[in-house]
Amino acid sequence: MTFVTLDNVDHADLTVAVRAAPAFSDHVNLMPIVPAEFEEAQRELPIVFRRGEGGIRAFVLLGLDRGENLFVADGHWTTRYVPAIQRRGPFALGAGDAIEVDLNDPRVGAADGLPLFRDHGGDAPYLEHVRAALLMLREGAQHEQAIHADLAATGLLRDVTLRIDLGDAGGYEVGDVMAVDQAALAALSGGVLERLHANGLLRAATMAASSLGNVDRLIELKTLKEAR
Repeated sequence: MTFVTLDNVDHADLTVAVRAAPAFSDHVNLMPIVPAEFEEAQRELPIVFRRGEGGIRAFVLLGLDRGENLFVADGHWTTRYVPAIQRRGPFALGAGDAIEVDLNDPRVGAADGLPLFRDHGGDAPYLEHVRAALLMLREGAQHEQAIHADLAATGLLRDVTLRIDLGDAGGYEVGDVMAVDQAALAALSGGVLERLHANGLLRAATMAASSLGNVDRLIELKTLKEAR
């Protein structure tokens, strides 16, 4: 990788293609997201949690087999919402919030790419989109561990094994994950309920819980894939 700081003079004509492929880490069945993404992600993707060395992280469930993303087809995401970690593309935040680009990434300079700068030198819509994703990821990294630890401490996260029946195509078990316990969520009361409502965690937990309804869509996509 060769990251350089973007400049609207040196890189005035630079374009970057928006593509989804295994080479760009799109083909995974679990992809990390930050709490600020819950509202949009929960409309289409199941949200689960996992424990790791750094604490608890949130993920969207994209497939049932390792390396499987059922929401990518023909080099593009089929969902309206794409996780910020992928929306950032071949970019990173540098010193002073300057945006850096990996010039060795095959998406950079592609003929079908989107411009990064307007004719007068300002950021083009695609670069504005990338900047928002990068800032969301940085902000999320600063607070996600405390948020998820608080959800666990209040008893809202429980270890689960998602059992998925595909009929004649067999079944799957997705283990080593946690999900929001809807019974525990409904039983919240008193000071704990008030605190979680005041700090926004109640809303986050509710969205994560409701997102599990999207497992049905995952099953539908997997069944269609197996039938081909």
